Amino acid sequence: MCGLTGILLCTGEPGRVDPGLLERMRDRMADRGPDGSGLWLADDGRIGLAHRRLAIVDPAPAAAQPMASADGRFHLVFNGEIYNHAELRRELQRAGVGPWRTDHSDAEVLLYLLANEGLEALHRLRGMFAFALWDARERTLHLVRDRFGIKPLYWLRHGGRLAFASTASALLVDPRVPRRVNVEMLPAYLAFLCTPAPDTLFAGISKLAAGTRLEVRMDGSQRLIRWYDPWERVVPLSGSNATDAAEQLRAAVADAVASHAVADVPVGVFLSGGLDSSINARYFNRLRPADAPAASFALGWQGDAASCGGDELPFARIAANHAGTSHHELCLSEDDLFAALPRLARLQDEPIADPVCLPVLLLSDLARRQGVPVVQVGEGADEIFCGYPAWRTALRLQAWDRLPVPRAVKRLGAAALSALRPGSRAAEFLRRAGAGQPVFWSGAEGFAPAGLRPLLSSSLRRHIGPGDAWRSLAPIRERFLTNARDPSPLHWMMASDLALRLPELLLMRLDKMCMGASVEGRVPFLDHRLVELALSLPSHLHTDGPQTKPMLRHAVGNDLPASLMARRKQGFGVPIAEWLRRGRLGAFARAEVLSFCRESGLLDEAACTRALDRPRGGQVWCLLDLAMWWREHIRG
Repeated sequence: MCGLTGILLCTGEPGRVDPGLLERMRDRMADRGPDGSGLWLADDGRIGLAHRRLAIVDPAPAAAQPMASADGRFHLVFNGEIYNHAELRRELQRAGVGPWRTDHSDAEVLLYLLANEGLEALHRLRGMFAFALWDARERTLHLVRDRFGIKPLYWLRHGGRLAFASTASALLVDPRVPRRVNVEMLPAYLAFLCTPAPDTLFAGISKLAAGTRLEVRMDGSQRLIRWYDPWERVVPLSGSNATDAAEQLRAAVADAVASHAVADVPVGVFLSGGLDSSINARYFNRLRPADAPAASFALGWQGDAASCGGDELPFARIAANHAGTSHHELCLSEDDLFAALPRLARLQDEPIADPVCLPVLLLSDLARRQGVPVVQVGEGADEIFCGYPAWRTALRLQAWDRLPVPRAVKRLGAAALSALRPGSRAAEFLRRAGAGQPVFWSGAEGFAPAGLRPLLSSSLRRHIGPGDAWRSLAPIRERFLTNARDPSPLHWMMASDLALRLPELLLMRLDKMCMGASVEGRVPFLDHRLVELALSLPSHLHTDGPQTKPMLRHAVGNDLPASLMARRKQGFGVPIAEWLRRGRLGAFARAEVLSFCRESGLLDEAACTRALDRPRGGQVWCLLDLAMWWREHIRG
């Protein structure tokens, strides 16, 4: 787990890569790699690569990056982990590939695998990764992001100059890069609480979408290629019954957790007492010797906030006791939030309107203090096992939409309801149905389109036109309908969240907050073999019964205490609404957001005041996060 960056000067772009600038870009990401740094510059000065290292696998100096192949043709900078690197190394060694300079570096395995088999070998990787590979013979740079977007990779281009990095803020180190807001994407951010790839809220800066790669040649030509789509790999298990499927899932979950345990440093678990993290802790700790249990880390809230935020510490203790972990807890207050806000704004890099960033960051700090630089987490389980109660509501609405009611009638109903209750969710769902769009857009929605447009300043409304957030979802929908062999409404929900909410909100949150504490976050539930198996199951198996995630519960039911199995789904809450009403967060948010409206000219002050007056915690945090990001990264 690391930070990478680089600069390529294509034909026609004058000069040489400035090593001093490259070092400053690299060291802007020092939190991502406190264990070492490296830099490589080509002899002709036309390309440079740099790297910050968090040493997790093979910490020996020989495994440092940038890393070159023995013949000097390929140079690599890599962020992530390849969990099947030992198996791949053995295969390469049997094929006579070498010479090997490291004992067990996964970066060297990745380098030689790509050097010998090309980019098609990406499908053989089991892991999370973002990397840059320079091919000196073909004079081509390859930028790659993993299947589900666990690791981020940003890039920008000015004429013949291309720069890339693990964070957008590293690119802003270059004074020639303008600090401007990508106003075209503001509606999408306000709608989805994050910015859908390949865009960002920085004008001119893009990010690779999950499962894509960018190929840039020295002559300046470039190709953006989708190398992975889960729906192209899924074969529906239409004849599978629940018992057989549960047996397969239990084996796949255990295998995924075990594969993600590989490391030369201590590995722990973030534990909430929910189903996902509890099974993670149980399966992971049973791999450990009895006298060296894994560490688990849980978080709660002080005082009245505990009931408002959903105090999960008692359940986390039950899970830790059952799993046998060495358990550590953190109890936070509103003061802890305020102390962390400047750091949150810096580390978020681009707005991630999820207050759970706070506990993830402070839990990561706790893990680091305890000498545990790697943690396993439960992200991804809800998306592949139907874990959100709101999904069931959306399924019912989608079923009603199939009733024989003309679209024109739905549009009239939406218009009438919007007039009576401006910005209401019901009106928005009717509007979508009338437009022939799916009712479900994303598992994380901030402002409905009807209530979103008035938030924009009058000048911005004129500039960007309708600003429909659906434009970001339409390509995802089209790809799903093309590739999914069973394009059911439930599978669409999975597809949408795997393509948008998960990589650009939840996994960005995990990556940037964990790495801000120099901790690596791993997501066993996003092992691609497990994901493809879960997506292959018939939709009805994921919704049978009154509880969420019935198939996962069926698969692991004998491995957890009954008290945890019987729990209803509870999101990892932060008592934002309570603090907005009763704490000083409300006054701070109001001052920050309204100041942002006046200084930036991007949002309408009166409309934002109405949003602040309601207040709905998620929407207010969305505005506050935007304001803090703008002050930190744009106004500077």
